[in-house]
Amino acid sequence: MPATTFISHQSRSVGYYLWPHRIPLTVWQNRQLIRQMVGRAVASRYRGSVLGLLWSFLLPLIMLAVYTFVFSVVFRARWGGDGQESKVGFALTLFCGLLLYNVFAECAGGSAGVIQLHANFVKKVVFPLEILPVVTLGAALFNALVSVVILLLGVAVFQQRFPVTLVYFPAVVLPLALLSLGAGWFLASVSVYVRDTGHVVTILLQMLMFLTPLFYPISAVPEPFRVFMRLNPLSTVVENARCVLMQGRAPEWLGLGLLTLAGVVVMQLGYVWFMKTKRGFADVV
Repeated sequence: MPATTFISHQSRSVGYYLWPHRIPLTVWQNRQLIRQMVGRAVASRYRGSVLGLLWSFLLPLIMLAVYTFVFSVVFRARWGGDGQESKVGFALTLFCGLLLYNVFAECAGGSAGVIQLHANFVKKVVFPLEILPVVTLGAALFNALVSVVILLLGVAVFQQRFPVTLVYFPAVVLPLALLSLGAGWFLASVSVYVRDTGHVVTILLQMLMFLTPLFYPISAVPEPFRVFMRLNPLSTVVENARCVLMQGRAPEWLGLGLLTLAGVVVMQLGYVWFMKTKRGFADVV
């Protein structure tokens, strides 16, 4: 890219990046690079291990077993029913929420520090740094896809049914992906200038895990606090995912539609923030 083109790119106004087509255009133009980097990110996580990609199946199952034991056996939490069926149902319901929470957690946690991790790309004018959070999201979605396959197998084996409402699942994941990408762009930029960002994000994600109805139904929350629980966007995503993947019901379209609109706004603002602040990365990294 010529120097004049780079200067022009750096001096573009905020309005230029607010055009709705900028983000899909960026992703489309760099689709091959994104695909390669997502594949590399997924493979590098298990490179050198004996079981390789099999760990992507084993790790969710191991964590699921631990969480199920702690919350359904030790704390005796229940989603309904009784006996052994209750424990299996609890495990599947818990797993459904966790796989969606993990998408956001992996994207937010992975984006905070992703620029420093790829510091060698910062001073390369031709490398589109804005695709790094997209790559992080892509790897998180791959892991979620593996977990969805495990969940559907569990539902088929233990509950003897297959949810045809699975076709609605992409509509549930869409707002989650938009929110995760917007947060990823924002955190990727801020972490360059504020090195404590990664530690703060880790704490906030731990808090968010317990403030999202993953280990308990939202009906178990005292009435005065439920409104605050529903303000958590992950609550809407988790509740609707359980509807379409486990209960065979259509999602709550109004809430999902409003969350999707909010996700578009968050994604757009995160993209604008990243594009306008990345000009200073080379001076800090």
